[in-house]
Amino acid sequence: MAATTSAPIDLSAALQLAPTPAADWLVILPPALMIGLGAVLMMLRHRIRLHAPIAIAGLAGLVLIDALLLWRVLAVGPVTMVMGRWLPPFGIAFSVDVFGAVMALVSAVVALAAAVAACTEIDDARLRYGFFPFLLLLMAGVSGAFLTGDIFNLYVWFEVLLISSFGLLILGSEREQIDGAMKYAVLNLIGTTLFLIAVGYLYAVFGTLNMADLVLKARSISGAPLMTLSCLFILAFAMKAAAFPVNFWLPASYHTPRVTVSALFGGLLTKVGIYALLRVMVMLFPLQLEELSLVVAVVAALTMLAAALGMLAQNDLRRLAGYAVIAGIGNMMAGIAVGSVAGLSGAIFYALHSMLAMTALYLVIGRAAALTGEWTLSAQGGLYQRAPGFAFVSLALFLAVAGLPPFSGLWPKIVLVKASLDIGAWWLAGSILLSGFLVTIALARVFLLVYWRPAPGPQAGEGTLPAAAFGPILALGLLIVLFGLFPEWPLSLSQEAAAGLIDPAAYLGSVFPGGGAR
Repeated sequence: MAATTSAPIDLSAALQLAPTPAADWLVILPPALMIGLGAVLMMLRHRIRLHAPIAIAGLAGLVLIDALLLWRVLAVGPVTMVMGRWLPPFGIAFSVDVFGAVMALVSAVVALAAAVAACTEIDDARLRYGFFPFLLLLMAGVSGAFLTGDIFNLYVWFEVLLISSFGLLILGSEREQIDGAMKYAVLNLIGTTLFLIAVGYLYAVFGTLNMADLVLKARSISGAPLMTLSCLFILAFAMKAAAFPVNFWLPASYHTPRVTVSALFGGLLTKVGIYALLRVMVMLFPLQLEELSLVVAVVAALTMLAAALGMLAQNDLRRLAGYAVIAGIGNMMAGIAVGSVAGLSGAIFYALHSMLAMTALYLVIGRAAALTGEWTLSAQGGLYQRAPGFAFVSLALFLAVAGLPPFSGLWPKIVLVKASLDIGAWWLAGSILLSGFLVTIALARVFLLVYWRPAPGPQAGEGTLPAAAFGPILALGLLIVLFGLFPEWPLSLSQEAAAGLIDPAAYLGSVFPGGGAR
């Protein structure tokens, strides 16, 4: 019998044969580390005293990894790693550029601050039911969303953070928590469903879900399918970000869990929605975003103005903070509507500022409530006399949230106002300024009533401010001050991130080094 011969198979057409550089493994380490440590804490569920030190050490490691990843991206450009050595678009890609890296780094800083603050607030019952494993799983979802290069896996990471946020929201099983969780769950599940429908439609149109491949293929298609997809994505991500008119779920739910959980949610979750909106609409569907820019601008103006009025109407400090989160979302969407490098850089800079400021705002409100024993403006007072250092840091934070100098909120607002005026959208610039003015009045009212006036009656709060509680607030405050006094670095990062979204040539080159999709 004759021997059979076969030609050698060229695996280079399908597989990445060269070994992956060691530094590129940084791309997948953040979600892998968080999932792994979460599993370790689950195995140690009967030794809850170990949860806090392990989680804090892990989150400190996450900050270091994300810092190294940002340094790597700044040094060599966008970095892509593909699972199983399969070349994109067949292999699932993790792709990170400056935008994703800087968002991941700031989110890790916020999570570390929240974990330290949790040591003084989260009781043993909530620790026993998995507070820190849920926190680490949440950060796995957030990190994965910022680093993935596949739009279906963006949906998957949304689901991961959504499931963990449900767990954090209902820890304690109080009646108010269950009510808030229902509102949170229904609206977010609707948004997630719309996102999944859009992803299915996207695959039906393009036959791929790799973001870089979608950018290349979207350039050759026009018409109704892309506009329909764009509307679906905008609606889904607007729900996630709590933009008007689908923003009512946020102040109805974020005030119900422990304030550390509220701080995490206010600092991170809505920003993931803004990130997804920027990534998908600016990079994948820029022409459709331009056509819908007026709609997005109107939504942005209504979001920030409605939220500012909501802040003025509140007596409960936690609800007031929820409306402050929504006001910031309006500012970010204004930058997306403008669509220029300046507008997008302003939106990104504002997102970085908001992640720090909203987390710190919730932590400050929680400490004020702990000192007074009350959550309402009408029942609080006298904090300046009792804790002058805390009052000083709180005032600086309020000025930052309002966008006043010399703090981090000033510069992105200046960039957004100028970018709006540059395209003739004076009404949008006016909305940003008017919203900032109303937010300033609302926070000045908080400071005057809670800190400056004498206490209206006996208060049953804590007598002292624990260092573990004040430390995270002070650390976030210092970052906010540094961003305000030295805005060049965050502004240059935001501009580079915006330029990479508008012209994703470097991002495409990292996914397809040969110059095109296979």
